[in-house]
Amino acid sequence: MKVGILGLGLIGASISLKLKEVNDDISVYGFDKNDQSVDFSLSKQIIDKKLDLGALLDFDYLFLAIPVESIKSELSSILDKISEKTLVIDFGSTKYQICNSVSNHIKRGNFLAAHPIAGTEFSGPAAAKKDLFDNNVMILCETENTNSTLLSAAIKMFKSMGMNIKKMDAIEHDRHIAYVSHLSHISSFMLGKTVMDKEDHEQTIYSMAGSGFESTVRLAKSSPEMWSSIFIENKKNIIESLDEYILNINNFKKLIESSNQENLNTEMKKINGIKEILKGIN
Repeated sequence: MKVGILGLGLIGASISLKLKEVNDDISVYGFDKNDQSVDFSLSKQIIDKKLDLGALLDFDYLFLAIPVESIKSELSSILDKISEKTLVIDFGSTKYQICNSVSNHIKRGNFLAAHPIAGTEFSGPAAAKKDLFDNNVMILCETENTNSTLLSAAIKMFKSMGMNIKKMDAIEHDRHIAYVSHLSHISSFMLGKTVMDKEDHEQTIYSMAGSGFESTVRLAKSSPEMWSSIFIENKKNIIESLDEYILNINNFKKLIESSNQENLNTEMKKINGIKEILKGIN
């Protein structure tokens, strides 16, 4: 198997490690705009060779683990350069605009829109983990537009990596992911900003913040480049989710202002129901 990976961050480097673990006969070529990431990946044998973006003809798979606006702008030209045997798979966190950008491309069948529901707050190839995808979901969108033979092989590959497959419409994906992923990151970034703006002395934060604060702002350590791109690409759904979130925050604020402990308790008990939902994730 010959694999090319564009983007040697957490996702790109981790998928390379996993594919090397589950395949005896595999060569992985990698490219990143950051030369240090390429050099590190070569030195740690995350990849075998540097990928030449002008020579994409004889790959089995090309994975795009780059910011979503880069996927959208470069996907068409990448499809122009591949052979009929190659499947290009993107790992962007939004799907509709990416799919729409190549909807009429002659090689649309050689593209699969995918989103691995996996990650950490860390970035770069040094953060790569070969078990990152174990028992996690790989969402596949618009599979009806992907060549059936290439699609079947890709699903088999993802399952060999320990992933569970879920097929979904691209519009539906972007709407749901705004609530369960994108809004979480915004909340984390803004809590971090609020505390940093209010607490002038770092030592105050260090001495008083417990594990609850640390876990809530964990996502604020995520890559700004990647997440600013995601927020813009999915802004319609994110703005809708933010409007609802802000409404809930304001209503909760009113309950506190009114000193209505009974209603506060009732509201939080309802929200405690999230525990049962989360049991299905863990």
